[in-house]
Amino acid sequence: MSNAINRSAKRAEWDQVLVDIADYVCNYKVASDLAYDTAHYCLMDTLACGFQALDYPACTKLMGPVVPGATLAGGARVPGTSYELDPVLAAFNIGAMNRWLDFNDTWLAAEWGHPSDNLGGILATADYLSRQARARGKDPLTMKAVLTAAIMAHEIQGVLALENSYNRVGLDHVLLVRVATTAVVTRMFGGDRDTVLNAVSNAWIDGCSLRTYRHAPNTGSRKSWAAGDATSRGVRLALIAMTGEMGYPSALSAKTWGYYDVLFKGREFSFQRPYGSYVMENVLFKISYPAEFHSQTAVEASMTLHAEVRNRIDDIEKVVIETQEAGVRIIDKTGPLDNPADRDHCIQYMVAVPLIFGRLTAADYEDDVALDPRIDALREKMEVTENEQFTKDYFDPELRYIGNAVQVFFKDGTSTDRVAVDYPIGHRERREEGIPVLIQKFVDSVSPKLAAKQWDKLNALCMEPEKLAATAVDDFMALLVA
Repeated sequence: MSNAINRSAKRAEWDQVLVDIADYVCNYKVASDLAYDTAHYCLMDTLACGFQALDYPACTKLMGPVVPGATLAGGARVPGTSYELDPVLAAFNIGAMNRWLDFNDTWLAAEWGHPSDNLGGILATADYLSRQARARGKDPLTMKAVLTAAIMAHEIQGVLALENSYNRVGLDHVLLVRVATTAVVTRMFGGDRDTVLNAVSNAWIDGCSLRTYRHAPNTGSRKSWAAGDATSRGVRLALIAMTGEMGYPSALSAKTWGYYDVLFKGREFSFQRPYGSYVMENVLFKISYPAEFHSQTAVEASMTLHAEVRNRIDDIEKVVIETQEAGVRIIDKTGPLDNPADRDHCIQYMVAVPLIFGRLTAADYEDDVALDPRIDALREKMEVTENEQFTKDYFDPELRYIGNAVQVFFKDGTSTDRVAVDYPIGHRERREEGIPVLIQKFVDSVSPKLAAKQWDKLNALCMEPEKLAATAVDDFMALLVA
């Protein structure tokens, strides 16, 4: 932190980081067919994650109004429920359910995160605005506006993450959800460039939550609702800015008191590329396994080995897992695992379950499965090491691989082959293979919770991207009410 205190009251110029974000959301025209196509599937995938989370009381206990009866007739709907809430609270509900199972899309760079977390604020705001417009006899927003906002939110969060590691200074990536949601939602509410600047400056001034709830010894369920909290705060800040509330031009760069000096060890952000549609085009989907993304390919490798080892679990001497540097730093975890949030951020657990059972589902993080003594016994035999090539490929902007390798060694001196997977089924390089699996995830997750005719209409609409894009937001959200 700088020792010099600036005593001048002269207002600074706007930080360029804030200007670039405001100019992007106010002026950029998304022209990428690939981005819109991917955003369409991102919407389906995110809804699938949210509907799955409704099976877990730990999630649903946090949903609904803050206090009983504090609903809003004509407000924003929460998918899979009958709740109608103000857009701030609806954003929390939608964001929390979408993120609960650690199963929605992922962006990996110097910082990692889940850009579809922003759909909590985007969907809540779009539904609220559309219902308000209907009540006044005006046209509602279309789902094309939702997809555009999603592309932009992905881009803001992802580009900020490319060169800037917040986790290395102990801060949580949901900061970027708050910033991205604030920017796009302020624009959705009709905010001009100055209003977006004011709103986004306040998003940075909010500071950042600590990552401690994602790591031992404090790993806990807050990591499942933190993004809902962040996207909800983005909507709140947008509404505050829409009243004409002021902003803070040097929120980042102010000496001593700005974000850089207080929270980023005096360093300014660096950028690899301008804002466009790169992030949505290259986002990673968690299609098959609800697992922290640095372990996705380790799970795939373990599934490949299951048939060979399932009858020899007691004969295993050791299991060697090679992963990226980030994987070692985040999810290499020994000792007792206290709760589901602890387990889905432990690479040893996420390798042990598929080796033993040939599966990895959200239910496998619950206590009844975790109590199987074979899991912890196998975890104790695991060695986790960094593979430098995996790390190099992870940071390569042309590759963005997330490689892992798993090999099992037995007490009699034999071993399995070393199974390495460079990138998971949710990677852009495997889109053709992955999209049918994503669609099936959507079907399996959403269809059981809706009436048959309602589901048929929703499913048919989602199978026609152009028709869905032209659909009014409030009509689409009505199809999600349970």
